[in-house]
Amino acid sequence: MQNNKKSFSWVAKSEDDLPAIAQQLLENFTEERLFCFYGTMGVGKTTFIKQICKQLDVETTAISPTFSIVNEYFTKQGDVVYHFDFYRIETAEDLYQIGFEDYIYSGKYCFMEWSEKIEQYLHSDFVKVLITETGEHNRQITAEI
Repeated sequence: MQNNKKSFSWVAKSEDDLPAIAQQLLENFTEERLFCFYGTMGVGKTTFIKQICKQLDVETTAISPTFSIVNEYFTKQGDVVYHFDFYRIETAEDLYQIGFEDYIYSGKYCFMEWSEKIEQYLHSDFVKVLITETGEHNRQITAEI
């Protein structure tokens, strides 16, 4: 693990706050490429990842990869970004059948939802992004490594 611990926290009072928070997240974690997202169903993990992808100039709109497990997006600069949803992953075999290690060691951005299901298989540092509901529309977003 890294010796340099970092921790940041933001409050989103509406979806309109997410672009600025996404930009700040990327600015505060410039070297990291693995981002694990935690939060209850419907809290806004995919919505926040969609905004992060916009900040990275992804050409298409990010959507939940619930059934495909992984979506691959391309930025306007030709870089690839991976977006995972591990909700349906049950075993390590499921994980390795999709080529999980190839993705996480690619050096490309990997945004992973339902990370608690695969965290034990990560062999490197990752940014833990926790989204919690603090009101009807308010979300607390905490990111740390």
